[in-house]
Amino acid sequence: MRWRLHGDGRTPAPGAVVRPDERLSWPRTFGLGAQHVVAMFGASFVAPVLMGLDPNLAIMMSGVATVIFLLATRGRVPSYLGCSLSFVGVAAVIRAQGGSSATVTGAVFVVGAALFVVGLAVQRFGARIIHAAMPPIVTGAVVMLIGFNLAPVTAATYWPQDQWTALCVMLFTGLAVVCLRGFWSRVAIFLGLIFGYALSWALDAVFGKIHSADGSGKVTDHWRLDLSAVGHADWIGLPTFHGPSFEWSAILVALPVVIALVAENAGHVKAVGEMTGDPLDDKLGTAISADGAASMLSTAVGGPPNTTYSENIGVMAATRVYSTAAYWAAAAFALLFGLCPKFGAVVAAIPGGVLGGITVILYGMIGLLGAQIWINAGVDLRNPLNLVPAAAGIIIGVGNVSLKFTDTFSLSGIALGTIVVITGYHVLRAFAPAHLKSQEPLLDSGTSSYDEQEADGDRKAAGPTAQPRAKS
Repeated sequence: MRWRLHGDGRTPAPGAVVRPDERLSWPRTFGLGAQHVVAMFGASFVAPVLMGLDPNLAIMMSGVATVIFLLATRGRVPSYLGCSLSFVGVAAVIRAQGGSSATVTGAVFVVGAALFVVGLAVQRFGARIIHAAMPPIVTGAVVMLIGFNLAPVTAATYWPQDQWTALCVMLFTGLAVVCLRGFWSRVAIFLGLIFGYALSWALDAVFGKIHSADGSGKVTDHWRLDLSAVGHADWIGLPTFHGPSFEWSAILVALPVVIALVAENAGHVKAVGEMTGDPLDDKLGTAISADGAASMLSTAVGGPPNTTYSENIGVMAATRVYSTAAYWAAAAFALLFGLCPKFGAVVAAIPGGVLGGITVILYGMIGLLGAQIWINAGVDLRNPLNLVPAAAGIIIGVGNVSLKFTDTFSLSGIALGTIVVITGYHVLRAFAPAHLKSQEPLLDSGTSSYDEQEADGDRKAAGPTAQPRAKS
């Protein structure tokens, strides 16, 4: 928590960057911290609302999670941890099965514990253990089915509440993502929320109530933007806490998200390392464990899970400031926002039509991140060893196919699709002819140098006669 002043403390010199252990002047540092909070607001607003959790608690625990992450990585990996959108589909499935908020947070708590263990394993054995079980074809397919499994939520829950507002918000957000540059493109979701709020207020003022489905699915006359709860909310107060509840059916639905979180953390560590010029692959295991520990703490008190945010990478890239001091400031701002119930009431009042327009883009982007993993890893989908398990798992996950074992236990959707992808790939690989296995699964670019450094360290420890190990 000690930072050297960079230059004159005003702006980085041409071509220079503010490194994690440096800072600008404190007023500028706090300004950058506020900018990081704004960058994560869009997703961190939407995610807890979609999961049915307290947005105030989500914002507060994102600040706590960021502090845990910065301490665990000893200030070397600048990152903000916000509410993970990967769990939105999981929450929807659990609630559709009759689960409560406690059931959702209990299932996600177990995912956080699993992520923590994975991080410890990576620290001990290296990233090869992840890729042995989950090569890019598997990781990409699981991320894809998690995202696309959310399509019915948008189509059946949010879009019907106000289809024309949803359409306008979708178009505005898409234009903001594509046409705006730098910081503004990174907060396109936030801008879409503001636009949707303003549009809903204007439509209410001009046309009055709308006759459509409300949040419960009942068709009735209602205001698009209902701010009645905002007036009754206090300015200062604690968010709503609750303990987790553990049910096996919910846990099995949530566990596949571990794969998406590992991929997110690996990509974040690699990206930050490249931007700062400081290889951070040795911190991959620590980053994964810190994310898991922060998610466990958040869900233990009723909050959502957390993950590293790409929106904040965009802010760092635009400003060339990678100082962890700015993230400490961002964490402090998040804690303050979490103590304002009126702020949470404003978030909870997001109109359904606005969520419909945003989730069309958001859910699709989550799913297509799986395709991006395939492209970056050079996965060959012409190879049936890759194509068959991925195709089967994605259809099962997106179509919510069920496999019933007993009257009280069944697997479906995300859980069943993930099992099919993972087991299907490894079983088929065991029986596939040699020519289909000639191209070994590629390591994720975010962790390949980690393994190479570890191998070099082993050879040095073994002495000058040690031979290089063959890659498996």
